[in-house]
Amino acid sequence: MVIVMKPGTSQAKIRALVARLEKDHGVKVGITNGVDCSILGLVGDTTHIDMDKLSMNEDVERVMRVQEPYKKANRKFHPEDTVVDVNGVKVGGGTFAVIAGPCSVESEEQIVEVARDVMASGASMLRGGAFKPRTSPYSFQGMGTPGLDLLLEAKAATGLPIVTELMSPKYCELFENEVDLVQIGARNMQNFDLLKEAGKMSKPILLKRGLSNTYEEWIMSAEYIMAAGNENVILCERGVRTFETYTRNTLDLSAIPAIRRMSHLPIIVDPSHAAGMYWMVEPLAMAAAAVGADGIMVEVHNDPPHAKCDGQQSLTPESFQHLMDQIKPLVSLVGKTLA
Repeated sequence: MVIVMKPGTSQAKIRALVARLEKDHGVKVGITNGVDCSILGLVGDTTHIDMDKLSMNEDVERVMRVQEPYKKANRKFHPEDTVVDVNGVKVGGGTFAVIAGPCSVESEEQIVEVARDVMASGASMLRGGAFKPRTSPYSFQGMGTPGLDLLLEAKAATGLPIVTELMSPKYCELFENEVDLVQIGARNMQNFDLLKEAGKMSKPILLKRGLSNTYEEWIMSAEYIMAAGNENVILCERGVRTFETYTRNTLDLSAIPAIRRMSHLPIIVDPSHAAGMYWMVEPLAMAAAAVGADGIMVEVHNDPPHAKCDGQQSLTPESFQHLMDQIKPLVSLVGKTLA
């Protein structure tokens, strides 16, 4: 249930109504203070609450029931776009964030060189996998904690916030201390124990869409994180599995406007994993910007033919520079600014 308060209602009156609702009906009430009014989001069993009686309150503008199973991530509860701060880099609310870097960290020389290159081209965050979930157990699984140490060295050299994937709850404390944006990968989108632990962290979470999941299932996974206490969630569309085999996945661009209607959370696009081919990355990134994405995450490697992971979908630093040159005017055209 959502209660829209009349403009100008004092915070004292709002708090009094919240206290009464929580005491009398056993629900939890979240308060969103907008520019013109405040909105109360009721979470719990609201079936027994009399909407007409609530509407008679002189400070209440209107009362609405919410049919969707997700509450905290629902735009009806939070009409204004959420802006997530990643160590000074804003994602959402009119900014366009560019996250770039290699699929996996391979060496100090590699990650520092790539970090300097993408920073010079205008990237706002550095990505790099220290722990890698791979389809085959015989594929390179990442360097683990030494790879995370190298990411920190690249951060020290460039100042770029780092983004890397969390695969196990046992590393939550380590990521809490060292990572700026914690990624939950597509394969773990419905690892609910991991989502609950991520919800206890203070660091923002980047939640990738699962390989074959619906929008509602995706948002419900975000709801797991938010319900546990962490409301700083960024969604990432990275392509879904379809009948088409030409590309690695099929990029669902319709997810961007759909999610923006359903949820207030920022949404970015990963064109590298969607296509699986480097020459498709730029046009898909441009398309993502055109339909309203809040950013992109692109794989960049200084030597793609010899990359230990996903070299075929990685841009060279020179190709990434070309992408940035092309996307900057488009970002401005759609009314956003580069983060």
